[in-house]
Amino acid sequence: MFLANPCKLSRSTHFLLSIRSFSPANVLSRPCKSLYEMFEPSGYTDSISRIKKALHPNVWSESVEMELDSLNIDLNTYVLNQVLKSLSNSDVAYHLYWWAESKPNFHHNHFTTKSVISLLTKEQNLGLLTEFFRRRKIGSGYQFHHSVYRYFISGYVRAGLISLAIEAFEELLGSDWGIVSVDYNRFMGVLIKNCSFHLLEVYYDTLSRYGFCLSAFTYSRWISGLCEAKRGELVEKLLEDMDKISLFPDIWACNIYMDYLCKSNSMNEALHFLQSMVKKGTDPDLVTYTTVIDGLFNIKRFTDAVHLYDEMIQRGFIPDIVNCGALVFGLCNNGKVEIAYELLMEMLKLGVKPTVPIYNALISGFWKMDQIDKAQIIISFMQRNGCKPDIVTYNILLNHYCDKGMLDKAEALIRKMEMCGVHPDGHSYNQLLKGLCKANQVDKAFEFLSDHMEVGGFCDVVSCNILIDAFCKSRKVQAAYRLFKEMSYKGIRPDSVTYSTMIKGFFTVGHYTLAEELFDEMPKKGLTPSVNLYNIMMHHLCKEGQYNQTQKLFSDMIARGISPDLVSYNTLMNGFRFHNKSNEALALYKDMRERGVMPDELTFRFLIDGLLRDGKAKVAYEIWEHMMENGITLHKEVSERLVKAINLENK
Repeated sequence: MFLANPCKLSRSTHFLLSIRSFSPANVLSRPCKSLYEMFEPSGYTDSISRIKKALHPNVWSESVEMELDSLNIDLNTYVLNQVLKSLSNSDVAYHLYWWAESKPNFHHNHFTTKSVISLLTKEQNLGLLTEFFRRRKIGSGYQFHHSVYRYFISGYVRAGLISLAIEAFEELLGSDWGIVSVDYNRFMGVLIKNCSFHLLEVYYDTLSRYGFCLSAFTYSRWISGLCEAKRGELVEKLLEDMDKISLFPDIWACNIYMDYLCKSNSMNEALHFLQSMVKKGTDPDLVTYTTVIDGLFNIKRFTDAVHLYDEMIQRGFIPDIVNCGALVFGLCNNGKVEIAYELLMEMLKLGVKPTVPIYNALISGFWKMDQIDKAQIIISFMQRNGCKPDIVTYNILLNHYCDKGMLDKAEALIRKMEMCGVHPDGHSYNQLLKGLCKANQVDKAFEFLSDHMEVGGFCDVVSCNILIDAFCKSRKVQAAYRLFKEMSYKGIRPDSVTYSTMIKGFFTVGHYTLAEELFDEMPKKGLTPSVNLYNIMMHHLCKEGQYNQTQKLFSDMIARGISPDLVSYNTLMNGFRFHNKSNEALALYKDMRERGVMPDELTFRFLIDGLLRDGKAKVAYEIWEHMMENGITLHKEVSERLVKAINLENK
């Protein structure tokens, strides 16, 4: 072999020649050494040992520094790095690093710097890590290696010091090393995790101009984060950018975005995105389809939901019981029981076994539609297929019997439940109690409550409210009040419904003082009256001519955070017109519109009548014009008075 110039041999050529002269026999004849021993520079072992010995207390101090200064050793980066790698105390490593820095003609390299940072990061010594970063930067022309910047960034991120991680990334960005795609994606991932969406946009817009691209994974995490933070407005732009570089989000991000669209009622966009998924190769899964179908149900697009379900089946998906249940519940809750029944048949063909709650939804749906035969068929079918009716099933039947006044069947069903081992619950007994009251069998209902429900521990506030309401409607207010008083002895605390029912009952029979006392008692019991109860009280006060009290009660209602309704405003407006308070009436009219309560014909009648009583025909005419613009016709008698008043003013 001819070599033109041996002096200019490349390193690879020297390496190949050295392999040729390699003799296995020579190696085997020598004692075996580790790779570390084979490649360790000779003559430095003693220096390394002496430095380690000086550091033996594993605590940095002035005496340790003095002992190191007294050592007559050949200090270089190799020696220092071996010592640094052997240390377990980051504080000692930090001070040793800067001690070496102070020595003449000593210059740290990438390895010594990396060893210190690695130990500081490992021990989460963030104070010294930050000080090291800042102090090293001040050094004369020193620049960290690319991997060292990564150590800084990862250390700060693990410690939650995102601002310092950003500072380190900015340093790397401005260094001679620059960044690569991995750095960019990792850093953007940190910002995504910390929901730093403004910074994400800034870095994304800036670095995109220099040709940096996010990976599909990073894009997907960003899209997921935006959706979870309810900031989906940027997602469309990210999807467009991904499309330009032939990327598409993963299925996890797609499902999160789909959920965001559906919850925002952006169903057209959701359906369009579903088609995009198919075209771009990210196949929708069961979660995707279930999310969209549920969204379509929420806005009552049942036909589209069923079509999408059929598409899901055609694409080879076998729906699980959760998917099927969501469909059946959605259809039944919206009166589409026939479609739900057809869906049940499809489920059975696909081998999906319906659960008792699914059967219950269908039974309840058919009962509500008065299709009793079909409800009975479902009950028989579920039993033949090994599904025993549960307490909910029986309560559905019980509710139907009681609602239709079929009390004999209801009582028989209660007995059947007890015999079958399905113990009636409080809801079961309350249904029967309500049925008895609805059939005007109030005395029998009271007897059932006392002899059966109380003994079994099923009497609750709902039971008492049902019976108190029945007593009041039968004008047996004294009996209702006795039960009201007995509730505390039974350990049952009356609620707002109890008080409202009793107050209305007292008003019915003219016991106004007792009604007012109960109303005043409610706040003391921690109960807030409903707007309906306030309206009842205001109407009563107006009838009694206590208009100032009515106005005070209206203000109290608002102060308690209860929004007045149309009845509230009309009640007060009616009071104002009889007391020449047209200015207050106009202010009330303005307030109701600001609160979004739309005035009706009664409002305008009371307001215009009051203005006419105060001789303010022009203002009344302006209100009348506004009323006509809203398509409301004024009461004939008030309208005639308004025309006469306007004619008189124009003469």
